[in-house]
Amino acid sequence: MDKKYRIGYTTGVFDMFHIGHLNIIRRAKEQCDYLIVGVSTDENVQRYKHKTPVISFEQRKAIVEAIRYVDQVVPQDNMDKFAAWEKYHFDAIFHGDDWKGSDMYNEIQKKLSEVGCVIVFLPHTDGISSSEIVKKLHG
Repeated sequence: MDKKYRIGYTTGVFDMFHIGHLNIIRRAKEQCDYLIVGVSTDENVQRYKHKTPVISFEQRKAIVEAIRYVDQVVPQDNMDKFAAWEKYHFDAIFHGDDWKGSDMYNEIQKKLSEVGCVIVFLPHTDGISSSEIVKKLHG
């Protein structure tokens, strides 16, 4: 069966890797021939989430590289998806549907559509997040 897209791109922090992370990566790979995954650098997470990941960038990158659905891992050192497109020329960007309809993604969608790139929103895995794991650990 032919994949819908040639090159796909998805990003994340992937801190405290869990089934939700795997689901996004697997679902993205089901729709493209070649999947590039951007892993947020520690500095980038500090800038936009105002916290430090539990697992270091190098370790998070190594975990994502070991996943069979991933063809290439790149550092995500800023949140500019169009700059990423300029660098990697992907046909589709995959993101959790919890961001669908947000001002930020409406703007990104408009910009990427001008260069023939689509945003594909994938179902969010309910009941799991790195933040939830941290809360459980701190009881």
